[in-house]
Amino acid sequence: MNLIRVPALSDAAEYAYAATVEPPARLVYTAGACPLDADGRTVSPGDPVGQARQVMANLETALAAAGARLTDVVKTTVYVASSRQEDLVAAWEVVRDAFGDYDPPSTLLGVAVLGYSDQLVEVEAVAAVRGEV
Repeated sequence: MNLIRVPALSDAAEYAYAATVEPPARLVYTAGACPLDADGRTVSPGDPVGQARQVMANLETALAAAGARLTDVVKTTVYVASSRQEDLVAAWEVVRDAFGDYDPPSTLLGVAVLGYSDQLVEVEAVAAVRGEV
């Protein structure tokens, strides 16, 4: 996989603008990771940062079950149930920090509502895993 930074586009974005995956690779598509604990309860009601932390922990768990890691992710979509830009940015910072220096392309969206009671954050990902295909 190759993350592509585009000098002709703003460097204000804290992610690569594109990613390529050369064959052979096994693609992993995740469902949206939600801020649920092991008992199915929504954690940190009203707190997009606390929910984003749980979401990223759950995303890592789902990826691991599929034989992938965060560094295999080639694209994320981050949903935040808020019309306040500061809520979107706060959740995004948690997501970005979870990836460390690895910065796959991402889309950040403010949405009206998500599927679980009190849910504010959800992240879905696509990963590409090398090795057995």
